[in-house]
Amino acid sequence: MTHLLLAMIYLSFISLGLPDALLGSAWPTMYPQFGVPVSYAGAISMIISLGTIFSSLQSDRLTRRFGAGKVTAVSVGLTAAALWGFSISHSFWLLCLWAIPYGLGAGSVDAALNNYVALHYASRHMSWLHCMWGIGATAGPYIMGWALTGDLGWNMGYRAVALLQIALTALLVFSLPLWRGKGEPSGEEGRPDRPLSLREIFAIPGVRAIIAMFFCYCALESGAGLWAGSYLSLARGVETGTAAAQAGLFYLGITVGRVVCGFITFKLGDHQMIRLGQGLILLGAVALLLPAGPGVALAGLILVGLGCAPIYPSIIHSIPDLFGTERSQAIIGVQMASAYTGSLLMPSLFGVLADRLGTGLLPFFLLLLLGLMVLGHERLLKKSAGEKREGTVANL
Repeated sequence: MTHLLLAMIYLSFISLGLPDALLGSAWPTMYPQFGVPVSYAGAISMIISLGTIFSSLQSDRLTRRFGAGKVTAVSVGLTAAALWGFSISHSFWLLCLWAIPYGLGAGSVDAALNNYVALHYASRHMSWLHCMWGIGATAGPYIMGWALTGDLGWNMGYRAVALLQIALTALLVFSLPLWRGKGEPSGEEGRPDRPLSLREIFAIPGVRAIIAMFFCYCALESGAGLWAGSYLSLARGVETGTAAAQAGLFYLGITVGRVVCGFITFKLGDHQMIRLGQGLILLGAVALLLPAGPGVALAGLILVGLGCAPIYPSIIHSIPDLFGTERSQAIIGVQMASAYTGSLLMPSLFGVLADRLGTGLLPFFLLLLLGLMVLGHERLLKKSAGEKREGTVANL
């Protein structure tokens, strides 16, 4: 039963990943049809992120009341409805309206599932779980590329993914009995009787550093995912349909990297994996800066994806060890909110800058966020090491 539940969690993360890269892949084709500037993708992304921030902050309450199984099924259903709404939209404002359930469908389920795996499974399972998300995120742009290159239109790309989400929703509904009993993450032993307030969470030593670090990482990942297609098309001269498909290679890098990272975690701990990922992102961003052909830019994009692979799951998996199992659900919920805040603000900011300075600014944007992320991580490690030394002295 436990293995079947884990399989359903993996399947749920495929559904989380499927819609994530669609907007970035389709936007070079969409924005001329709607008669809006290229930067307006950031506005849609902002609405989606606001929805995910709100639902992330409610994750602890929702999973306590309804259970993770129902939260997951309803969330995937909301996403399916939103994607179908995108496919039938004929104005920019309708896209903004459907972006609301698009965002609400992601936040609470993301936090609940991540916390459950962080508490009950080894680091390798966290990597492979997020690999499932990468499979969905990689498949999305390829589906959109298929629709665009086949002259079916971006609407059909959204419709195809909506149908997949509907099928996943049906499977999750039928699997609800698997979530009852011991596999249900709500009511976990050792958790506090009531949800922690935001003030209580931020008062925990080290929480602010890890939230800032997560903010920067998710801003980097979402910024690269949203603007990779536009960067290849507008800054490197790649044909629009080809650029939409190639943008998916960023997520392919994340996906393949997480498969490999699952095995590397047998040798390296969470914080070593984070440093490995940061080094690969640096190499990829430098490759994007080189004045070479589109092939080198594509290789840089893949390297950035490979570097992103271990960072997200390793940060999440380290939370119970750093802050205690009784606080992990509340902290991960706020972490998810900070992640989507980064996804809300920074890609939109890049869109405004790209309108004025061009999408060729993308590598510098990635390097800035990487530098801030490294600073946050090193500060967290320093604080953690100091607390361990103090604990050793107290025990003596």
